[in-house]
Amino acid sequence: MTTVRRAVLTLPAAPLGPDNPLPALRAPAGAGAHTVDARTLAELPRDMARGIGRAPLRSLLPAPVRDGYGRDRTPADLDTIVIENDRLRVTVLPGLGGRVHSLHHKPTGRELLYRNPVFQPAAFALNGAWFSGGIEWNIGATGHTTLSCSPLHAATVRAPDGGPMLRLWEWERLRDLPFQVDLWLPEGSDFLYVGVRIRNPHERPAPVYWWSNIAVPEDRRVLAPADTAWHHGYERGLRRVPVARTEDGTDRSYPLNSTHAADWFYDLPEGQRRWIAALDPDGGGLVQTSTDPLRGRKLFVWGTERGGRRWQEWLTEPGTPGYAEIQAGLARTQLEHLELAGGAEFSWLEAYGPLAADPATALGDDWAAARSDVEHKLAGALPRAAVDAAYTAWRETTADTGPDEVLAAGSGWGALEVLRGGYELPGTPFPESTLGPDQEPWRELLRTGVLPAPSGPARGAARGSAPGGPLIAPLVAPPWRDMLETAPADPTTEYHLGIAQWHAGDRAQAVRSWERGLKEAAVRWPLLYCLAVADREDGHPERAAEHFTEAFADHAGADDGRGEGAGETLAAALGREAVDALLAVGRPDRARALWQRLPEPVRQRGAFRLLDARLLIAEGRPDEARAVFDAGFEVADLREGAEILGELWARLTDELLPDAYEFRMRPN
Repeated sequence: MTTVRRAVLTLPAAPLGPDNPLPALRAPAGAGAHTVDARTLAELPRDMARGIGRAPLRSLLPAPVRDGYGRDRTPADLDTIVIENDRLRVTVLPGLGGRVHSLHHKPTGRELLYRNPVFQPAAFALNGAWFSGGIEWNIGATGHTTLSCSPLHAATVRAPDGGPMLRLWEWERLRDLPFQVDLWLPEGSDFLYVGVRIRNPHERPAPVYWWSNIAVPEDRRVLAPADTAWHHGYERGLRRVPVARTEDGTDRSYPLNSTHAADWFYDLPEGQRRWIAALDPDGGGLVQTSTDPLRGRKLFVWGTERGGRRWQEWLTEPGTPGYAEIQAGLARTQLEHLELAGGAEFSWLEAYGPLAADPATALGDDWAAARSDVEHKLAGALPRAAVDAAYTAWRETTADTGPDEVLAAGSGWGALEVLRGGYELPGTPFPESTLGPDQEPWRELLRTGVLPAPSGPARGAARGSAPGGPLIAPLVAPPWRDMLETAPADPTTEYHLGIAQWHAGDRAQAVRSWERGLKEAAVRWPLLYCLAVADREDGHPERAAEHFTEAFADHAGADDGRGEGAGETLAAALGREAVDALLAVGRPDRARALWQRLPEPVRQRGAFRLLDARLLIAEGRPDEARAVFDAGFEVADLREGAEILGELWARLTDELLPDAYEFRMRPN
């Protein structure tokens, strides 16, 4: 009998820490790595080019940036949900994006996934904190979802065969869409079934992105039913290449044969069954297949160069075997988004399980024969018709079924949207009981037409004096912007109205709203910060530096009512921005003075040791900057593809960059 139960997993874990308190007005850091130049774009198929240009993110709003984690790991208990039959045991992390941590095949005793032995956040998600390993559900926009380290709603539901099923669901805030992921194990099945649905409850069309990301040991051969693939590297090109062997004769179906980090998006022919497999030297491993709407398949490799190996170590612990990623998505490449009409949905079914192929053939030099053997073995283990029938049964009998037992709670944002829009979403209830403090001010706006002011020590007694206290989490969707435009104007309302206007692309009006709010604000730093970002984005770095500096001075390290350590968190966020802005305009003297006003624990963090090295170089003190590197530091939230460490080192010496600082992913 299949069972679904709660359990606990103990791992060495780094705490997530507090979210960044500043509104995420800018596009994701590193977004340029997912772009292609105009010349390349003009040579692509028209539908692909159209998907690449569809609705790029102007900012991360309304999601917060998650950069409060460090790298000190201690044993921690993580809540899990275990789905189990007599063949498979599936371990899910509902509090961390619904990640499938483990897929254990009982008859062979094999772990089918790469299972990370630690929980170590790193800056790979669109909004920061992400961790490697298992199967993750990426929704929103190109990259790892903002929900990577966030809780999802979870409950048991009746599966199509009458057994128990695990449902995960949430409201994805970047695109303002609800989604669900249903996981079940039919009795006696070697395959985990996963039904996925994304709904657009709005009248307007919405851009949609989805990739299921599967980590597998990198000492595998990766096979998919395609002869060519679209190659995308950190040099930002996109070109069609042979799958098995590239121009230099290297067989790229083995991750360890690649020198540099890169993506291969397989070009599956129309009508071809959708699947991808990762097989070990014995011909055994994992296969993933799906119904046809999940069109894309991809291989990501870290490469064997020092940068790729350093990232592998950074995401886990030294001595741990490396991994690669095999993925499945709605579009051909991760650079594209599809359009989902108002009131419509995308839905499909995936299946994950073991596969045993003939190693002589599946790992041989004849790519066509290797593909054919794997597809033949897959047809025997799980026929295509069985996957299609399972999807039909799930969609017609189960997808709309309400939960039985609630196992975990996600956020209250879905409940707020359902309350505002009156949406009917069978199968994924967002009850008012899930509303929390973050949603309460917006519920008040919905009820009264007035956005209440934050309360807290930094908040003046008069309602209109300032945004302050614990800042209200922003909302930016058109209906909320409309309500803000008709609400009584005061600094709090003008602050949030400007954020919503900024998100909508009306930047000039956003600046006017923030400037109006600033005139009457007693606590000025939130508005000054927004104006500083606007100045920088509009090409006024000197003015941006002044506004960032004013924002830091206005905060002055005061407790803002968000709990112990919150004042330090805000000082760090504002100080980092201000020092960077002052360095950008050639004012190291003022940057140093501001840096020295930061709390001592903040100055000892790796990111601020890096800032110190930059300051020392700008001050003409290269020997002291070199000493910072020699003493050692770790920038916990170093972004994927960041090259700043190598660039600074090159300004100090001609010596080889030490391994500890080698994170470059492009060919040098």
